[in-house]
Amino acid sequence: MSSIFRAIAMLLILGSCATRYGDAPRNLDNACSIVNERPSYLRAFKSTQRKWGVPVPVLMAIIYQESKFISDNRPPHRYILGVIPAGRQSSALGYSQALDGTWAEYQRKEGGRGARRTDIRDATDFMGWYMAQTVEETGVALNDTRNQYLAYHDGRTGYLRGTWRSKSWLVRIAGEVEARAVMYGAQLRRCGKI
Repeated sequence: MSSIFRAIAMLLILGSCATRYGDAPRNLDNACSIVNERPSYLRAFKSTQRKWGVPVPVLMAIIYQESKFISDNRPPHRYILGVIPAGRQSSALGYSQALDGTWAEYQRKEGGRGARRTDIRDATDFMGWYMAQTVEETGVALNDTRNQYLAYHDGRTGYLRGTWRSKSWLVRIAGEVEARAVMYGAQLRRCGKI
């Protein structure tokens, strides 16, 4: 009896030490560390770059901003009177924080019904598909991280209308995303990953 009890206790202890699938990599400020810890990420990024032309550092910087590389990330709940849950702020989910409607369009046109927002390959393919459409509709180049992020966040129609201009916080964030893409690019070149 005591050996079974010890085995169960050992499994519980080992299980509590494990990293949950979908948790963020340990060092989000080092692109080389991210892709060394999660080789499947680099394969997904490179696949998207080959298929859609979106540079790896741009993908990584936008994923960092949208989800901090947490596969099942969701926006926070809203509360009425500060205590009564009233649902989430949006339907965004996963690495790319794709909204339900946009994700459904992607599934219909490109990804198929089995595509999941919590899968890094599907999420990056979605981002490549979306950003390639941004090029077609707005003329924003795939390596223009700042404006691609503004169009990603506010939607292509919002971007063209200039809705982002009245959001100083979003303009600041877009600048941070651009700086992170530059940093990630330099790091990935130094460690020979791109």
